Amino acid sequence: VQLQAFGGGMVQSGGSLRLSCAAYGNGYRINSMAWYRQTPGTRREMIAQISDEGTTYYADSIKGRFSISRDNAKITVDLQMSSLEREDTAAYYCAARNVPHVTWRDRDVGQWEYWGHGTLVTVSS
Repeated sequence: VQLQAFGGGMVQSGGSLRLSCAAYGNGYRINSMAWYRQTPGTRREMIAQISDEGTTYYADSIKGRFSISRDNAKITVDLQMSSLEREDTAAYYCAARNVPHVTWRDRDVGQWEYWGHGTLVTVSS
C-alpha cells in the first residue's frame, strides 16, 4: 500500500485549505486512516483519525476547525482545514492501518503501518 498526499501550500491566517490522501496498491487492507503533523524539532502528532466505521477523533488543538472524511470506494481520506492559524504551520502526513475500530488511544506512530510523504502547510499572518 502506498499513500500519496496532496493539497499543501501557503495560506493566510484565517483561511482554509483541503488536504487529500489517496491509497494505491492493496487498498483493501486499509481500515483506519489518520492525519498527523510535525514541525521541526518536535514529535509527529496525530490530529485527526477516522475509523473504518466513520468514527472520528480530533486533537484539542484543531477541534472545531478541521474535519476529516473518507471515501471508502476511492480509498481516500481528506482533511478540511478552516480558520487556520500560524501555529498550524507544519508538515502534514496521512497514515493508514489494517486494524479496524481504532480509538484515540491508538495515536502512537508505531501503530500505523502505512505513511504518505509529508505535504507542507504554511500559514502566514
